[in-house]
Amino acid sequence: MTENLRPTRAEATDVANAILDGSDAILLGAETLRGLYPVETISTVGRICAEAEKVFNYDLYYKRAVKYAGDEMSHLESITSTAVRAAIKVKASVILCFTSTGRAARFIAKYKPTTPVISVVIPRLKTNQLRWTFTGAFEARQSLIVRGIFPMLADARHQAESTNATNESVLKVALDHGKASGLIKSHDRVVVCQKLGEAYVVKILELED
Repeated sequence: MTENLRPTRAEATDVANAILDGSDAILLGAETLRGLYPVETISTVGRICAEAEKVFNYDLYYKRAVKYAGDEMSHLESITSTAVRAAIKVKASVILCFTSTGRAARFIAKYKPTTPVISVVIPRLKTNQLRWTFTGAFEARQSLIVRGIFPMLADARHQAESTNATNESVLKVALDHGKASGLIKSHDRVVVCQKLGEAYVVKILELED
């Protein structure tokens, strides 16, 4: 579509096949760099992606991903794949994932859940012996390229492994963010994946009014 308003059959097929192959993102080159119709190109690619997503076999993809992961999964991948399975079984509207590095959310996205993943990035306080800095913004920004992840940066006062009261506080903020974004409604089910102390926890919440 560098010089034409409509894509060729080959171009449209390439975009659709990229989605069916499990790609997270599509990078356009000449079409948006020096093309005559950059806005129309992005709109067209978006429509093709949306149509391809409608015929994507999520159940088969999940089973294949688990099979290829093998019997000896890491502790984190085992928990996150379980969270995806739970979301499928209970028809959850959202998976909430608490993370400091974004790794747990990326593991969830690896299995291509049909539900959106709200990645709640918990900032960490670090020092190089000269100054103190908070991490988290970079990790949240990186997640934007991964399909299905909606990152949000938690308050720096919240720690990844803190008291129950603090965990409930940041959970409420995340649920409110999901409601404001239109991802969560009353009476929806939400799967939560988080680390409490040394243990990873997956729980299912059924929201009230």
